[in-house]
Amino acid sequence: MLTGVTTVTEGIRELLGLLAQGAPAEEFARPAAAARAAGASAPELAALDEATGVALEVHRTLGRHRTREAELTALFDTAGDLAALRDLDAVLRAITHRAKQLLHTDVTYLSLIDEAAGDTFMRVTEGSVSAAFQQLRLGMGEGLGGLVAQTARPYATGDYQRDPRFQHTGPIDSAVGEEDLHAILGVPLRLGPKVIGVLFAADRSPREFGPREVALLSSLADHAAIAIDGARLLEETRRALAELGAASRTIQENSDALRRAERAHDRLTGLVLRGGDVAEVAAAIGALLEGGTLVHDPEGRELARARSGPCPPPAGAVAASRSGGRAVAEGGTWVCAVLAGPELLGSITLTGRADLDEAGRRLFERAATVTALLLLLGRSVAQTEDRIRGELLGDLLSPSADRGSLAVRARRLGVDLARPHGLFVLHSDAAPRPRLLAAAAHHARERRGLAGVHHDHAVLLAPSDATGADAARLAAALGRSVGAPVTVGAAGAGDGAGGLHAAHAEALRCLSTLRALGRAGDGSTLADLGFLGVLLGDRADLSGFVRTVLGPVLDYDARRGSDLVGTLRVYFAAGMSQARAREVLHVHVNTVVQRLDRIGRLLGPDWQSPDRSLELQLALRLHQVSAPEAPEAPKASEAPAARRPTRGPASS
Repeated sequence: MLTGVTTVTEGIRELLGLLAQGAPAEEFARPAAAARAAGASAPELAALDEATGVALEVHRTLGRHRTREAELTALFDTAGDLAALRDLDAVLRAITHRAKQLLHTDVTYLSLIDEAAGDTFMRVTEGSVSAAFQQLRLGMGEGLGGLVAQTARPYATGDYQRDPRFQHTGPIDSAVGEEDLHAILGVPLRLGPKVIGVLFAADRSPREFGPREVALLSSLADHAAIAIDGARLLEETRRALAELGAASRTIQENSDALRRAERAHDRLTGLVLRGGDVAEVAAAIGALLEGGTLVHDPEGRELARARSGPCPPPAGAVAASRSGGRAVAEGGTWVCAVLAGPELLGSITLTGRADLDEAGRRLFERAATVTALLLLLGRSVAQTEDRIRGELLGDLLSPSADRGSLAVRARRLGVDLARPHGLFVLHSDAAPRPRLLAAAAHHARERRGLAGVHHDHAVLLAPSDATGADAARLAAALGRSVGAPVTVGAAGAGDGAGGLHAAHAEALRCLSTLRALGRAGDGSTLADLGFLGVLLGDRADLSGFVRTVLGPVLDYDARRGSDLVGTLRVYFAAGMSQARAREVLHVHVNTVVQRLDRIGRLLGPDWQSPDRSLELQLALRLHQVSAPEAPEAPKASEAPAARRPTRGPASS
């Protein structure tokens, strides 16, 4: 039979074994129960109960130490994660996960303050199943989390849905109800005095959170705040390094672009200073920008081209560049207007460089500025030369000028007055005279002539072997240049400086006649105006007019010994009546018909029209009262003309 001492001793030994094993607290009552069953005395049972109480206290102390050890281990692990911080989201997820494990709650989550919106938003959740809850936003002061964010103090509730201390809102209560949360603990995330968010632990069953749990969650919140701040600093550092690298590259690129621009500017300026022309500038631009270059004037005429085929400037791109003051891209080419203030001097087109960067674009625009300077210099020289040429033309048209000295001055300007010339007087109702004069001067330079203003009209003197045809061509060309109809009265000036005064007077009369006839935009000589030219001209070639109008009939009479001219004169005198003409001629009417038919084949089918008949009658009268030279018989190889080109005011 066991003694009392043995019973107590065995019980204590068993209690120590249970402590060593970490047995549950309910098993510590077993030694006392066994002693009672064995019939232990009251003192023995009292001693054993006391030992059991001590063992349970030791068991509780060891449990608290193990819990504290686990908490410290979790905090140390979190600190280690922060030290190796690479991904902020991963660290925050680890913190919420450890908070869930240490506090043994159903859900943990972390929200951050959105300073721009003035509320908080969910950043990380652990154990949540509701999408509405995961996307929840809380205004400052709303719900438990909004109150924590606003006051920077921890708050806990055993059953949030029934707790009147908090400001309940429909969206918050709905989301909390959907997640079925009751007990909630929230602690602030602080960075110094500033609250940046809230860390939560929550259960789906009502419960109370003790001070130890509040302290533990606060420690994890401090770690989360450190993680967020560290990530922010790291991100700012990375961004600063990236910006520094980008700034360094930009500085290098700008430095390279500046050196390139300086070299380009020196090269282009050097071309201008040493008298280079537009073609040299175009070649230099093409070489600098590694593309083809074309330079055009305001009307789109090509002035120069380098490393490119012909390409008209896009009118829309030129207009856009002129209005914006910058080069513009269109269809794989770059276009820059060449400007002198608001005035358009032309344009530059760059081909083959659709990928032009900003530095290249500025260089292209600088090239346009240099081109403008070159064109202005050229225009200044041309204007000076035009002024000198205009003064010479004014002296040539003066009846009292020294012809010998004028011829010498003309040769110095490259004008050979020994060649046949045409004098052209210009007029436009729509185009300003300075613009018309500038266009005339341009044509004068191209044709080695002279242009100026004389008696309030723009006048052009240029070599011409066919003055009438040249006048028509000149009217069309000048009309295109000034964008308005230009009327040109012309007269042949012969050779030498003499006769120009009379030619100018004749050209003026021709211009007045053209305007009176409503032929604005046309060009002609008095001779080309038919009988009007004969009536108005001071130096009318009467025999030439007769030959022009009656030549085929005169030649036929000369070859055949006939008198068709006489028949024609009688026919008109008889009022164009075949019967009366037969009576005067004393021939059969069929003979008159045959002669008139022959005349029609010689003069053309419209010879009896009012305009032609008027010319024919005037020519017949002149032929009758004058003594024209006998017409030369045409060579055998020459067939008689079928008809003369239609003339007269109605057909001219």
